[in-house]
Amino acid sequence: MRIVVAMSGGVDSSVAAALLRQQGHDVIGLSMQLYDQSGPQSFGSCCTLDDLHDARRVASALGFPHYILNLEQRFAETVVSNFVREYSSGRTPLPCAHCNSDLKFSTLLERARGFGADHVATGHYARIDRAGNGTWLLKRSADSDKDQSYFLFSLTQEQLAGAMFPVGTLSKPEVRAEARRLGLVVADKPDSQEICFVPDGDYAEFVENHAAVPQRAGAIVDQRGERLRSHDGIHRFTVGQRKGLGVATGTPLYVLNIDAESGNVTVGPRDQLERASFTAAGVNWISTPPPASWLAAAAQIRHRHRPATGRVRAIDETRAEFEFVDPQPAVTPGQAAVFYDGDVVVGGGWID
Repeated sequence: MRIVVAMSGGVDSSVAAALLRQQGHDVIGLSMQLYDQSGPQSFGSCCTLDDLHDARRVASALGFPHYILNLEQRFAETVVSNFVREYSSGRTPLPCAHCNSDLKFSTLLERARGFGADHVATGHYARIDRAGNGTWLLKRSADSDKDQSYFLFSLTQEQLAGAMFPVGTLSKPEVRAEARRLGLVVADKPDSQEICFVPDGDYAEFVENHAAVPQRAGAIVDQRGERLRSHDGIHRFTVGQRKGLGVATGTPLYVLNIDAESGNVTVGPRDQLERASFTAAGVNWISTPPPASWLAAAAQIRHRHRPATGRVRAIDETRAEFEFVDPQPAVTPGQAAVFYDGDVVVGGGWID
């Protein structure tokens, strides 16, 4: 079978390609060039020129062809612009999820068919299964510490039918051991930790440099609306934030709410962060039709958040409501909320 492998130049996608090659598949490696690297500005440690070279070296060592796709414009339009727009509106974006659903899988499946391939494999830590009724299921990986199903909730049935996650049944140490056994140059390459286009972690400066209009100053206020100090823009804050508020009080304060219209950032004690429910927009139901009545599920509201039990129901085709059994802190607008039934992703959307 001919399979296109999305190669980032890291150990996970390299081992994914190697495993498929060992199984006798006809492998074609594709890497994405996501930003212009010819100028003085350099983006992060993911998808750099060095990464593209590493991907090509791995493909050469394993004996299959490798191609580079220039997706700079689409990346800027679908991922970077969303990142800037969300922070400018007082929300906290999740660019990796947008990159996977809006760019990577939609583009690579289309390109794969041009190569005569029906499947795209990646190095994601997730699994794909099929229910008895033929529905494709997205499931957590065997390595719970590395699980990335949270970032893949937007995948459609068509995309899941054409997707493969060869390392989803392995642990990270097992993946590195396989890379060493094969003598791959990326066997001990560190994982990329930051957002690829904000290598220094200064999201605020990035937003200021890329926003269409200057960021508007505002005020940090308490729950009574009393002004505590001014700030340089709501893009510098996220719900649940404690550090960097510049407000001295007897008790720690956290960001409770961000009002884009007024520019007010409301702060208060940690216990005021808890929410018993939330709504989500842009919901994609993977393993079930939109549930009109309450469905028992667990919601993961951040990448490192331990899923919290509760129930979910569809408000309409693209919106959902979730109620927690135990209220959860820092339910952050703009982040993904992914609903699970055990290891199976039921669906997910973007927190209002």
